[in-house]
Amino acid sequence: MHAIQILPEAVASQIAAGEVIERPASVVKELLENALDAGARQVTVRVEDAGRRLMEIADDGAGIAAAELPLAVTRHATSKLRSAEDLFHIQTLGFRGEALASIGSVSRLTLTSRPAQHAVGARLVVEGGTLRANEPLGTPEGTVVRVENLFFNVPARLKFLKRDITERQQIDALVTRYALAYPQVRFSLFQDGRAVLQTSGNGDRREILASLLGVDTARQMIEVALEDQDVRVQGYISPVALTRSNRREITFFVNGRWVQDSALSTALLQAYRTLLMVGRFPLAVLFVELDPEAVDVNVHPAKAEVRFRSPDAVFSGVQRAVRRALLTSSPVPQVSSGWQPPQPTALGQGAFDLHSASRPAIDPAWDMAADLARAEKSEGAAVNAASAQNPAALPPSGMLPLLRLVGQVGGTYLVAEGPDGLYLIDQHAAHERVLFERMMGGLTAPLAGQALLEAAVVQLPAAQAALLNEQIPLLSRLGFDIEPFGPNTFRVRAIPALITGSDPAAAVRVLVEDFEEDETPLQAEREARLVARICKRAAVKGGQSLSPEEQRALLRDLEACFSPRTCPHGRPTMIHLTVDVLERQFGRRGSR
Repeated sequence: MHAIQILPEAVASQIAAGEVIERPASVVKELLENALDAGARQVTVRVEDAGRRLMEIADDGAGIAAAELPLAVTRHATSKLRSAEDLFHIQTLGFRGEALASIGSVSRLTLTSRPAQHAVGARLVVEGGTLRANEPLGTPEGTVVRVENLFFNVPARLKFLKRDITERQQIDALVTRYALAYPQVRFSLFQDGRAVLQTSGNGDRREILASLLGVDTARQMIEVALEDQDVRVQGYISPVALTRSNRREITFFVNGRWVQDSALSTALLQAYRTLLMVGRFPLAVLFVELDPEAVDVNVHPAKAEVRFRSPDAVFSGVQRAVRRALLTSSPVPQVSSGWQPPQPTALGQGAFDLHSASRPAIDPAWDMAADLARAEKSEGAAVNAASAQNPAALPPSGMLPLLRLVGQVGGTYLVAEGPDGLYLIDQHAAHERVLFERMMGGLTAPLAGQALLEAAVVQLPAAQAALLNEQIPLLSRLGFDIEPFGPNTFRVRAIPALITGSDPAAAVRVLVEDFEEDETPLQAEREARLVARICKRAAVKGGQSLSPEEQRALLRDLEACFSPRTCPHGRPTMIHLTVDVLERQFGRRGSR
């Protein structure tokens, strides 16, 4: 053990910076909040090399006097607090006086500013926590902060950053969230010289929502508005037919501050209780406003968490606001009386085409969402890609005994007799498994695609567009023909022959949900998950009548599968009732 001693100032500053500056997006967040606190009406963010090389935030706010610039980069120096009592009625985003000092200790920081009442501004340079320059400078009104070579003096921190595409996504999502919270401010975001986000500052939140979620999704979002005595809730939520497999698109602002609060998320999910399937989550952007004295923001160094004086009132307010909006605004699915013509499938060769059976035609907007969500217990369940990695190893008769078809029940379940009892088979889950193993077994070469008579154009949010652009080669192997067609826009020329007849744009949007961050080591699993999604759209649905020949063909195909007892998402394809169980149920044997 070494003797106790006071840490050098440089080391203490780097330790403190680690609490506030975790990644490039943390820098952008702190500087954005400073700009908004300064009353900026226009904010421009420029990022290069995912923030590793440069982050520049320029605003037209109040600016900083030249004499105060050295204080601005000193720890615990702020203009927003004067006493401890001020902590309990904070109305600004920043207040700790640590952001600029923390950033300057792990980067090369250049701070240029001029207040409106001053004729000349000043420029200050801090490198690794050391002041390098402080000089007068002619500059426009406002403040420009340049952060270069982030973590240059703590290379170990650089190793913990994610891939460039992930860091860019974090910055894109952050700036878009703040643009939503402050629609009266004009935001511009440029990544490597490319315009990612530009808002008009006209106060229209739904316009910005389209940049965050996409035009089609933003059009479906339901507006929330509740004014109570203690809390005010505004924002947008998704209808029950529009869900995601994770919580990443749930955003909360409290008094204009972006926060991550489990209680608020729970209140939102409670409002959707009984309306969503297990493992599915809504999209939401909600703004909670209450008396500043009713919320404690001095909880987390990065100001990402808050504590409420009356958490039950806030919980109840959010829950009631969301539930009321859902019950009054959710669209009801419309089912038409027509019948759609048979759809051919390339995988039907050599066996009966399960798509040839007639089924009710459903309103397209509802069909897409319902077909994808129905029968999906948990999208997060692991997909067993190994089940079809080696088709040659499939046993001749699969893992099931030979089954004798009895019939179909409710247009959804097949009844079959085996040597050891009765089998009830979910036709949708079973067909998913069959298609999945055929597709995975055929991926040694690119799958066949069906060219579209008219190319479909898909516009995506910036973050999803970046992911899709990176995965175009993988989608080409799966039968898609997709090409960039402008900013955050793509043109779909072909889709897999397996899902011919589906909405191409909807299919692409659904697949983008499964592009996760930093999955390079899990390429095979990602490929399998995308195939599973395609199979879910292509498989026969519950309620679809099948002819006896089609039922027998499905049983034979299922028997030949390597893993016939579950669908690719882990849901069971069948229930087995043994003869022994049947005899006990009919009282032919004792209860033991």
